[in-house]
Amino acid sequence: MSRRTLTNWLSLSGVIAVMVYFLHVYIGQMNYPGYDWMRQAVSDLTAVDAPSYLIASRYTSIYGSLSCLCCIMLCILIQHTETKTFRLGIYLYTIMNWISYVGYTLYPLSSSGYSGTFQDVMHFYVVTISVVLLSIASMVLIFIGGIKNKRNRYIAIFAAIALACMFFGSVGVGFVPPGYFGLVERFSVFSVVIFTGILGIYGFSTSR
Repeated sequence: MSRRTLTNWLSLSGVIAVMVYFLHVYIGQMNYPGYDWMRQAVSDLTAVDAPSYLIASRYTSIYGSLSCLCCIMLCILIQHTETKTFRLGIYLYTIMNWISYVGYTLYPLSSSGYSGTFQDVMHFYVVTISVVLLSIASMVLIFIGGIKNKRNRYIAIFAAIALACMFFGSVGVGFVPPGYFGLVERFSVFSVVIFTGILGIYGFSTSR
């Protein structure tokens, strides 16, 4: 077994990020009386007028910084060892995490749902669309670049699963009754979060 470097150990920040994210969901729901996870989006927990805003937004901030740290470590680890396609996928995934972290911090929802304010427009139509498109592009490239490499095949498979969950969540919210919006939306949101944790494990196990 190769010796673990500080970069490898810091890659585990992606795993910690997953724990922090689900902690934000759990604690946010506890501090949001009447919150219906089957009907409401996860982002409602960090809406500015939500009773859970102060506590939940602190956890999402920690999650965002840990996810970005994990991705930066991955960029360092793979810069000379993987195929160009795989590297580009990781680079795009890193950019996506930075846009998500900075964008959602600057433009949280003004209130539950969509109120049409400038803040909400930026949240939905700039940040979210950018995050979704970059997530799709990065996962496709990670899959293509990793599926032919035996060592990276499991990452490619997880990328395909995460991408399928994203599509199911993104498309499904337009077909299910409003009472199930939150349930379906979680497929899209949670798939990216969990995939970051898987990349963190990959970073810990890989060598430069």
